[in-house]
Amino acid sequence: MLQAARYLLGSPGASGFGSKSTADEVTAACPDLGSLTAIITGATSGIGAETARVLAKRGARVVIPARSVKAAEDMRARILGECPGADILVLHLDLSSLASVRDFARRFLSLGLPLDLLINNAGKFSHGQLALSEDGVEMTFATNYLGHFLLTKLLLGKMAETAAATGVQGRIVNVSSSVHGWFSGDWADYLKLVTRRKIPYDATQAYAVSKLANVLHTKELAARLQEMGADVTVNCVHPGIVRTRLNRDREGLITDLVFVLLSKLLKTIPQAAATTCYAAVHPRLAGVSGRYLADCNEALPSPAAASRSEAARLWQASEDMISGSSQQGQVLQYGCWTGTSEHPTSLCPSTV
Repeated sequence: MLQAARYLLGSPGASGFGSKSTADEVTAACPDLGSLTAIITGATSGIGAETARVLAKRGARVVIPARSVKAAEDMRARILGECPGADILVLHLDLSSLASVRDFARRFLSLGLPLDLLINNAGKFSHGQLALSEDGVEMTFATNYLGHFLLTKLLLGKMAETAAATGVQGRIVNVSSSVHGWFSGDWADYLKLVTRRKIPYDATQAYAVSKLANVLHTKELAARLQEMGADVTVNCVHPGIVRTRLNRDREGLITDLVFVLLSKLLKTIPQAAATTCYAAVHPRLAGVSGRYLADCNEALPSPAAASRSEAARLWQASEDMISGSSQQGQVLQYGCWTGTSEHPTSLCPSTV
């Protein structure tokens, strides 16, 4: 009850910020980010666009990867209209395609730029029936999680190298959602069964699984970064409830009524981008890693998201998936089954 009241009132937490804080406000303590280079996925609209705008306004070089280069160029023009001196780069990236992720990483690394911030923000909520990526992975999971897993893996060396050369700690931010707590089953079984069409497809369930994976990825990556001795942190954020293009696609009388009733709970986009920006650049988060943040303060993830063993299990399954995608015929190797991307057929002896 107290937590709900604090949310509605926007009362600040230990960080000094709360649910009503904006991205501009939380970055006021770091007005000059001119030495930083940030990659922000999903920055053509909504929370990602506001994150890109605010970081560019503070001087950071911002790289906008996007499936629609035109949308990214339009976003670049909008930022330059407000900040004429901003350094904004646009590159093509389709997160649902592991080949596209690899191509993006190669092109970015070929530019010889440093990399201080990686903000894995892009999100997809599938509508309608089950769709598989070109790699044979459920589309929401492929876009929201697996593409980001591979992207992070491919860019981690550059981030560690940049941090070592500059003395400035690198930061990775994974944007999740409190919806991750709506799934409490076995994510591996769920993905296996839904991909093989053994259970009905539920878009909300698929979204929750992808967001649970974001939190587990954060937990395992934080431990691995510490073991590596890399001066790079990773944290996960819940931006809050906000009406973005992600849910505006579900137009209709019932949807509109729900948003009217929940209007007091909704954040503005500047408020929703605050926790991402806080995790990305605020001095208070220096050296802090592996945490789950909401309203610019540390929060508790769901019990399923707090398991280190599940985080390690997901990591291994993810390695299997990204390795399998590169084999001839795009053979899917998802821990507990193999087969073509269209028809996973045979079970492996061991399970993930």
